[in-house]
Amino acid sequence: MKQFDHAELYKLDGDVPLLRSVPYGVQHILAMFVANLAPIFIVAGVAGLDGGMTGSLVQSAMLIAGVGTLIQLFPLWRLGSGLPIVMGISFTFVTVLCGIAATYGYNAAIGAIMAGGIVEGVLGLFAKYWRRIISPIVAAVVVTAIGFSLLNVGAASFGGGNGAPDFGSPQNIALGSIALVSCLVFQVAAKGKTKQLSVLFGLVVGYIAALLMGAVDLSGFAQAKPLALPQFMPFTPEFEPSAIIAVTLIFLVSATETIGDTSAISMVGLRREVREKELSGSIACDGFVSSLSACFGCLPITSFSQNVGLVAMTKVVNRKAIATGAVIMIAAGFLPIIGVAFSSLPEAVLGGCTIMMFGNIIVSGFQMIARAGFTQRNILIAALSLSIGIGFTQVSDIFVLLPEMLRNVFADNCVAVVFLVAVVANLALPKTISIDGAELAGEAAQQQADESAEAAGGHSPAAESVPDAVCAAPAGKDRGSSV
Repeated sequence: MKQFDHAELYKLDGDVPLLRSVPYGVQHILAMFVANLAPIFIVAGVAGLDGGMTGSLVQSAMLIAGVGTLIQLFPLWRLGSGLPIVMGISFTFVTVLCGIAATYGYNAAIGAIMAGGIVEGVLGLFAKYWRRIISPIVAAVVVTAIGFSLLNVGAASFGGGNGAPDFGSPQNIALGSIALVSCLVFQVAAKGKTKQLSVLFGLVVGYIAALLMGAVDLSGFAQAKPLALPQFMPFTPEFEPSAIIAVTLIFLVSATETIGDTSAISMVGLRREVREKELSGSIACDGFVSSLSACFGCLPITSFSQNVGLVAMTKVVNRKAIATGAVIMIAAGFLPIIGVAFSSLPEAVLGGCTIMMFGNIIVSGFQMIARAGFTQRNILIAALSLSIGIGFTQVSDIFVLLPEMLRNVFADNCVAVVFLVAVVANLALPKTISIDGAELAGEAAQQQADESAEAAGGHSPAAESVPDAVCAAPAGKDRGSSV
């Protein structure tokens, strides 16, 4: 095997031989593989799609994740950041798409994704004109709300899935518990980077337990082809206005999370601030590739924060190395047997693994709030948006005065309400809110310390600590592949 300087792995465009690159690409796949597929099963279950169609969507999910990652790594025109960002199917949209699929059907969900993705893509191209209204505290409370909104989804899966005739049966509870305990044991016992595989371990153990209990439907394997093309336009899109508004709002939420991920990867991987062009390309890729995903019947795509964490741990930023993982995902998109295997997974097993993933999202949101800072202004924005967003949507009749279209958007969608309240509060509240001058004094002291540090050594200690803070809790979304 060709010898090479390992330092090349830590360069964006370092010269790394192909065979040396593959393990690093595979590692990124393992870090996000489960989280990339889980949203498909959740939304497909609510939409009532059969196993064959769900398996086809799994194929498409792997194909789109690979394509999106390659575009992020190697931009096309103004699409893509050129940074080591890994893309996958987003958990952010699960709640709203479940509601749309249940109310209007899966075709309406596909139409809304197509339209909303184009909106985010266009906004991405002009990100420099608007992104500053999405402050760190806005992104943080939105991520927290996403975690809370998904808890009932995980609990429903744990019981066997919404509408299951055996919901809450001893078998389902046992399978969910086995998967959950397996995740936890692996997380505690595993060392180093292998902790990233705790959810995958839980799924494997739960699947084996389900096989022993006779809870796995194996009929799909008999009909699976060894090789097949992903289906293009398997659903005829329907453009329902209220569905489009709801999904477009969540695309705006997704854009804020993408800003966080892109900024974090630049800081922890390249030790510099993110550039305007990189942010714009990253958001545009998020949106336009999501619309492409809908053409294959699949859900929106987004950057994956667990892969930001992987870069933070390994410091491997080489685009060629990470691209090998994208190519492998694209190849897997043409192998139906992978989709059949995952679609045969009992929902209770999935619930046992995802319930902790969703809890992890909440914790990530709390960590983001802490990084934004517990200033009086930030505390007020967080308290106001979370209390109104989560509280009002638990009593959905409070939206009775709204027109039906807006009621359909906000009544059961706490993420959209939290996002709207947080943005309005962020714009409306004064930049500095003090209690007896305490906060102003604290900010003045921090500024004085930074200025002293710059005079002494050229940069502040606070600036040095940023990469470590980001390493501890990469920003935002779809962060759930490790418990």
